Amino acid sequence: MSGISQDLHFSQFFNSPLSTNPANTGFIPDADYRIGAHFRSQYSNIMSLPYRTVSIFGDAQLMREQLPNGWLGVGGLLLSDVAGSGSLRSNKIYGSVAYHQMLGNNSLLSAGFNLGWVNKRIDLSSLKFPDQFDGRFFDNRLPTSVVFSNTGVSYFDLQAGLNYAYYPTDKIYINAGYSIHHVNNAQESFFNDPSSRGRIAMRHIGFVNAVVKISDEIILSPNIYYTNQSKSSSLMGGMLLNYNLSAFGNKQLIGGLYYRNKDAFIPMLGFQLGQLKFTFSYDATMSSLRNFNQSRGASEFSLIKSGMYSKSKDRQSLCPTF
Repeated sequence: MSGISQDLHFSQFFNSPLSTNPANTGFIPDADYRIGAHFRSQYSNIMSLPYRTVSIFGDAQLMREQLPNGWLGVGGLLLSDVAGSGSLRSNKIYGSVAYHQMLGNNSLLSAGFNLGWVNKRIDLSSLKFPDQFDGRFFDNRLPTSVVFSNTGVSYFDLQAGLNYAYYPTDKIYINAGYSIHHVNNAQESFFNDPSSRGRIAMRHIGFVNAVVKISDEIILSPNIYYTNQSKSSSLMGGMLLNYNLSAFGNKQLIGGLYYRNKDAFIPMLGFQLGQLKFTFSYDATMSSLRNFNQSRGASEFSLIKSGMYSKSKDRQSLCPTF
């Protein structure tokens, strides 16, 4: 027996920087450090146990005074995921390191990696198999020929990535990145499977972001995101608008719309107060699945707190700000 699945994903990929690309570790254009939390709930109206993902991360810039025209980024990431009627639970913890080097006065190159430990467990009492069908219902009290060798697996996981940022003026900022997840092709199977079928396929992620200051009241942030793993892929794009509500930009209203190709429209709404940013998004299903879930796909909440060290309060932001 085998199964095919994809890694977890967030519609607000730009608010989950360390799970998108390890080179994002310490890559904080307008701050020195940040901490964040992310929650996603999917298919709650068609499943008794919906897919739920929780993420907590933190990263910071180090050695900006010691390294010539560069700095070190360090961080950590916790991911917890519950999926499906079999209560497949995934817990992951990663440590992240990245190096950032200025190239002249208006560009930056970054490289980083995540090294993590993954544990996955499954609740067999919640599973039903074809040979447990009694003619009317599936009865998991009946014996089955499906034999699991274990109910839990653990392994190390490695990710690597590159980032490039270009900021020709104080009103334009462009950033592109590429990362590979599961570089070590770890074995993940609940069966005695000596073949390569139980190995995790490498996942490729690429993105392009931009930040453009239109006026003292409006900043636009278009994004494009693409990911591919095995034979599955996803393309997503859209734009956020930050509207300044105060004289110094410490109160901002955030709104935007994204589209995941052949899957969903994703409206987003948020608010930024000082260094605290909250964003809510909703996946409105547009694929044939909408016939079953009434277009109600997934909801996401993101909360991020960023800040500056006291010694760098006067340092200029790399991206446009109010």
